[in-house]
Amino acid sequence: MSDTIIADVQKSHLRTHLPVIHVGDTVDVHVKIIEGEKSRVQVFQGVVIKKQNGGLEETFTVRRIVANEGVERTFPMHSPRIDKVDIVRRGDTRRAKLYYLRDRVGKKRRLRDRRRGLETVTKQEAANDHARQAAEAAKAKPETAEAAAE
Repeated sequence: MSDTIIADVQKSHLRTHLPVIHVGDTVDVHVKIIEGEKSRVQVFQGVVIKKQNGGLEETFTVRRIVANEGVERTFPMHSPRIDKVDIVRRGDTRRAKLYYLRDRVGKKRRLRDRRRGLETVTKQEAANDHARQAAEAAKAKPETAEAAAE
């Protein structure tokens, strides 16, 4: 009983307009900074090296280099302080956590770009494609049966 109540409350706080972020992507995170009575938006650009948890507790860590020092910042995905997240570049990685980037300097720190057309397809898109192909096949079958009868 209490689990369903908690799930309903958490569901109302989830943000749906954020893009799907993968580990290895270079992102611009627009963060609201409040200083006294004034507020402004500050952009933090870097590579996503880690994603963890899920639901309302989902966080992602972004790493960037400032004055030859590595700076990592962890953001809650559904925080109201995050104004928006822009994906600058998609990175191609084979790991879930990119901690090895901490030891790299210069061009070795770069990740490969994910090539066009090879981006991951969501489960919903795959299901829609499968349903569309099945519908097309069903339409084509009666035509071939009629053609064979003639």
